[in-house]
Amino acid sequence: MTAIPVPFAGAPRVNLMPRSEVARRERDKLVNLWVWIVLGAIVVALLIIAGAFALKFVADQRLVAEQTKTNALLGEIAALSDVSQALSTQSELTEFRAEAMAADLAWSPVIAEVTGILPADATLTGFDLAVGGAPQGDDPAAEQGLVGTISIDSATPLDIVAIIRSLRDVEGVLFADGQSVTSSQISEGRYAYQLTVQFDQTVYSNEYAATEGGE
Repeated sequence: MTAIPVPFAGAPRVNLMPRSEVARRERDKLVNLWVWIVLGAIVVALLIIAGAFALKFVADQRLVAEQTKTNALLGEIAALSDVSQALSTQSELTEFRAEAMAADLAWSPVIAEVTGILPADATLTGFDLAVGGAPQGDDPAAEQGLVGTISIDSATPLDIVAIIRSLRDVEGVLFADGQSVTSSQISEGRYAYQLTVQFDQTVYSNEYAATEGGE
């Protein structure tokens, strides 16, 4: 029976290193690994801190820029304080004028309306009218605006009832009635008539009325 030779790849080796030395080297490798891990963590932390400082620096620079812009705007506003005060004064004066002139009358249209209903030989010789209050509502035709009497002179007797009816039909007249009929003292043969009349607030000119957007 032939014996099978055992093949050898090379010279035989024997590990004569003590087990304690092998364990020490493994511990050294593990310690080195942890040292590198700790160093890497420190580096990462330093990078994060540096990034945070960089962001804070940029934010501080932007804040300084915004503060500079704000200070510049405040300076411009302060420079315009005189203009703002003038505009405020103008607004107050406009409001005061609107209140004071709320009952301003458009006299010419009122007189034209009254004389328009008189006969050809009759003349409006005078009037004693008092202005009503300032407008309070949205319908000026519903509020009293002008109250008093008007005087009419004529060379011939007038149909005063017809005149009163015509006057009541005039736009803006709330009430009209006869008050007195007398012989005129201007000259012989003339007649004087006095009528009581009330106008609504459409006779106001509204020239100084305040508007929503102001003047």
